[in-house]
Amino acid sequence: MATNIHAIIAASIAVKQEILADNAFQQKVQDITDAVIHAFQSGKKVMFCGNGGSAADAQHLAAEFSGRFYKNRRALPSDALHCNTSYLTAVANDYSYDDIYSRLVDGTMEKGDVLIGISTSGNSPNIVKAFETARAKGIVTVGFTGASGGKMKDLSDYLLNVPSTVTPRIQESHILLGHIICELTEAAIFND
Repeated sequence: MATNIHAIIAASIAVKQEILADNAFQQKVQDITDAVIHAFQSGKKVMFCGNGGSAADAQHLAAEFSGRFYKNRRALPSDALHCNTSYLTAVANDYSYDDIYSRLVDGTMEKGDVLIGISTSGNSPNIVKAFETARAKGIVTVGFTGASGGKMKDLSDYLLNVPSTVTPRIQESHILLGHIICELTEAAIFND
């Protein structure tokens, strides 16, 4: 049992060590942070979407902006697109589950906003469709995926494709990277 625990922790650290050694990957994190800062400073919003565990991460990271990270400060306009269950179930029932995010992107987001989609495979049809809608509207798209980037790779203005194909290891890195972006954004905007 202890051997398995050790191996799982070591595997998680190994993925993060790869990211730590990759200066180009870290530059992408900085570029995304700069895009998020610019959006907030321009009066735009940053929205998130994901499915399952990635939906939980989307909601968690949105709350870091709209609530707080370290500082007591004003709320930043950010939310996860799946939080209205009446909307979600109505659109999934009346249209398709694949349409749940694209309809909200079309109806509530505008040019200059940022949409962060989280999908370990990069192939979630509802996120792919949301990114297609976002790109058509001039919304900045940020993909958090696994190694290949999937279909989101070509639809992302910025892509953080974690160097792993193992879902839990990818998700652990997604939350780390999201926290870095939230921390740096908060520090830059509220640098008192």
